[in-house]
Amino acid sequence: MERKVIFIDVDGTLVDYENVLPASAKEAIVKARKNGHRVYICTGRSKAEVYDEIWNIGLDGMIGANGGYIEDQGQVILDLMLTYDECKHIVDWLKKRNLEFYLESKNGLFGSEKFEGRGEPVIQEYSRRKGKDHAEMMRVRDAFPDMIFNAPLYRDDVSKISFILNSYQDHLDSIKAFPDLKCSTWGGKGEVALFGDIGVKDVTKAYAIEKLLGHIGADKEDTIAFGDAKVDIPMLEYCQIGVAMASGGEEIKAMADMVADGVDEDGLYKAFVRLGLC
Repeated sequence: MERKVIFIDVDGTLVDYENVLPASAKEAIVKARKNGHRVYICTGRSKAEVYDEIWNIGLDGMIGANGGYIEDQGQVILDLMLTYDECKHIVDWLKKRNLEFYLESKNGLFGSEKFEGRGEPVIQEYSRRKGKDHAEMMRVRDAFPDMIFNAPLYRDDVSKISFILNSYQDHLDSIKAFPDLKCSTWGGKGEVALFGDIGVKDVTKAYAIEKLLGHIGADKEDTIAFGDAKVDIPMLEYCQIGVAMASGGEEIKAMADMVADGVDEDGLYKAFVRLGLC
């Protein structure tokens, strides 16, 4: 079999929505790399949110910040960040609207003053929507164990900023307020979204994959992508084979070439076997 380049989303694909990494998923990646395939995570997380448990699987690198950061074999290929002035403008705008938020940086996650308290019911709702048991037990520090509070929030190392939506109008207003940046939502479609985020414009997971393939000299025809959310659709469309997780949204499952079982049903491992990767 020709060697493939595999891209795996993290939340809802590699790990479940309570950050549990199935042993079978780890085994799938280890076996695939032994068979000569390259494996990268391709995630909205920043480098600081990729904890040792994931790195210790053994990976060829990562795409982070939904395409704003690329690393291959320890070498940083791309690292797009908001400017200090852009970060300051966003932080001031969010504070003026009483919206709690966190900054996503390769150097850490930096929470606003009241994010931990305001974020708890939102994180619980996010987990509940993903069908997880005991969602009411989730805490912000379960989802973001290393989040830093009481740190300076005007920074020059921020890839994007996520904020709790008080209403969908907050997202619509962010588009008007920051026309030169990329404004998105996550945690639900349209008016049921839980979070907004603001980052560098014209960045997608597909954009980063294309750039990484050029760097390593690989062909698009040899790519396979795994994801579960709307933000993963460009990645699945771009790659030769796109696999959606059963626990994912209806939109991505409808467009995928294949639907795998859920994360906690050994879905990643079973899909790797079906595709002859391990």
